[in-house]
Amino acid sequence: MTPRARRAAWVALALSPLLLGVLYYLLRPRPPDRLTLAPADFSQLAGWSHDQVAAALPALLHSCAAILAKPDAAALDPKTKSFAFGPAGEWRAPCAAAVALPAGDDLAARRYFEAAYAPFLAGNNGASDGLFTGYFEITLHGSLQRAGPYQTPLYRRPPDPLRYTRAEIEGGALAGQGLELLWVDDAVDAFFLEIQGSGRVVLPKGGVVRVGYDGSNGKPYVPVGRLLLERGEIPREKLTMQAISEWMKAHPKEGAALRRENPSFVFFREIHGDGPRGAEQVALSAGRSLAVDRAFVPLGLPLWLDARERFGGDAIRRLVIAQDAGGAIKGPVRGDLFWGHGPAAATSAGAMNASGRYYLLLPRAVAARIAAPAATD
Repeated sequence: MTPRARRAAWVALALSPLLLGVLYYLLRPRPPDRLTLAPADFSQLAGWSHDQVAAALPALLHSCAAILAKPDAAALDPKTKSFAFGPAGEWRAPCAAAVALPAGDDLAARRYFEAAYAPFLAGNNGASDGLFTGYFEITLHGSLQRAGPYQTPLYRRPPDPLRYTRAEIEGGALAGQGLELLWVDDAVDAFFLEIQGSGRVVLPKGGVVRVGYDGSNGKPYVPVGRLLLERGEIPREKLTMQAISEWMKAHPKEGAALRRENPSFVFFREIHGDGPRGAEQVALSAGRSLAVDRAFVPLGLPLWLDARERFGGDAIRRLVIAQDAGGAIKGPVRGDLFWGHGPAAATSAGAMNASGRYYLLLPRAVAARIAAPAATD
């Protein structure tokens, strides 16, 4: 063996543990998602003293009305299995105190939250950074009957909602069964209605029908924005809901094929009264209602959101209430902020792509129980 070959062999041997270590890091099994909670203090909540905290009270009172209607022993949210967030009875005192607060008084609201709740930094196996997006109540134009431009159906939930994929449904699998709730004039808008989960359909003579999420076909949700990004159709820094919509409308054939790559499909029902309504079945509040993954975070829970836009750099720091859920909202640190209705809401929701964290605000009695095991570790 020549000296050069001998040196190359020694270098290869020296590097092999490093290469093995890198390969192990890249290929190691990822631990399952797990909500972790670290006790915090209100002084650690960036922006807490500057938020108009009282603006979140109407949203909290909507959730409190739902909580107060439960039996004392009922779970705050039966779908949440991450922690014992307490029975409804442990939330009655904070809710009763919230009802008594003067409207619009930020000082009184801030004192109330600081006295009644304790903040916990949420993490996924200890990692506190997560993704935060936005949604809104979209406006469509439609008709009660199929006619003229109104050719795209919004479907009611069928008896067997899990049977068909999007491609099969769009291919006519549910046609002729009397499941058409409304007919709209734009297939792209109908697709984004599914993503937003609620909307207003303006009828030809000026009436409005409000529609809301009524389940899905249970198929995996595939983000079409991610597909466009991977294929180089839209650069990452310009990947907004508006950009995706414009691409689909500019490429109708390719857009239709792209939508069918997402097998998930959403069904709707007509909503009466205040709305839109989230998964908690209470009216959502613009800028103060957050969609979460109910497997980890219960509905009705106050949270402090601290996020920053990935491309614009603007900070979003405010008190929000967990009141909704969504097929794309998965994981212990993941949220979708409801922005309301109208053009400004559409712009804010469509552009929101933020990285950040949130703190769960728990009633003192619940907080003491959750913090106790950590203190003994």
